[in-house]
Amino acid sequence: MDNLELIAALDILEKEKDISKDVLFESIENALITAYKNSNAKAENVKVTMNRETGEIHVYSEKEVVESVEDKTTQISLEDARKINKKAAVGETICEEVDAKDFGRIAVGAAKNVITQKIREEERKSVFNKFSELEKSIVTGVVQRVNGRNYSINLGKADAILTENEQVKTEVFKPTERIKLYVLEVKDNAKGPRIIVSRTHPDFVKKLFEAEVSEVKDGTVEIKSIAREAGSRTKIAVWSNNPDVDPIGACVGQNGARVNSIVSELRGEKIDIINWDENPAVLIENALSPAKVITVIADEDEKSAKVIVPDYQLSLAIGKEGQNARLAARLTGFKVDIRSESQAADWIAEYFGDEYVSYSEDEYEEEFDESYDENEEGNYDE
Repeated sequence: MDNLELIAALDILEKEKDISKDVLFESIENALITAYKNSNAKAENVKVTMNRETGEIHVYSEKEVVESVEDKTTQISLEDARKINKKAAVGETICEEVDAKDFGRIAVGAAKNVITQKIREEERKSVFNKFSELEKSIVTGVVQRVNGRNYSINLGKADAILTENEQVKTEVFKPTERIKLYVLEVKDNAKGPRIIVSRTHPDFVKKLFEAEVSEVKDGTVEIKSIAREAGSRTKIAVWSNNPDVDPIGACVGQNGARVNSIVSELRGEKIDIINWDENPAVLIENALSPAKVITVIADEDEKSAKVIVPDYQLSLAIGKEGQNARLAARLTGFKVDIRSESQAADWIAEYFGDEYVSYSEDEYEEEFDESYDENEEGNYDE
């Protein structure tokens, strides 16, 4: 390979492997320094220059100018020094060019190995840097194979691992299937980046909304809190920084188009979208949607709340196997204790006394119809 062929090869490496050509030049220069030192045990202060355009390589040995040479590897006579630089003087350091042929076959082989290793290291570093920038974001990958209980996912220049803990139990993927994933963690190691991805993380849903809802992406609508039981149900609390923008409506989209797209990606997982509120009592009431709530008594210091619901709404408020109450607690950060009117006699006596008015189901429907409609607007359950 001549010098021009070497430059062409480096151009290809830079393009295909995304490795800086300057880095490759430096690795070659360092490899030649190593090779020279290996073939010359006493060699010190070796310097290599490589022309970035022609590929021409020059190797120099820095030597001290002396009257009488005792060590040829570190010293040069004044007479020989002045052949290189007419102004050379005793005591100065001068660079004498070394014939590359002196390296020998072993030295050249060693240099080639160092260059190859450097290319591998730079390629690994380049891939790691690329994917570390994608940490905490969504990527699209192709299912390659199943390794035990884990999936190997091809992301282009690297493979990711979808571990059993990060899989939704109800989801099964086939090889060549394209899926979206949340990049949980990227670690560097000798064999290349280890990329752990997830389909269960709550932020996976958040990032899907950022991608689908322009108002969320630009910050007009904020997802203040999110609670998820992957594969079953997610609750999100949203807030608008623009009074003219309805946060729930923006997330749901026209005829449910936006949220439908996200539900489809999540393979049918239900999504409840509720209004976030600074008042914890209001937030907890919203979080228990679609159940109707009579009152919420919140203790901000203790981060706990007592919730009273009509008798006929207790099962809905708690949810199947306690899911609705559990997600509401995670969403709000409050420990939520839910009781029906008949169960909450002691609370009612303590907090309301004789002022408390009990509602029949028909009366409750009429009194709370408007607030119920508002809560229902953000509930998606298809």
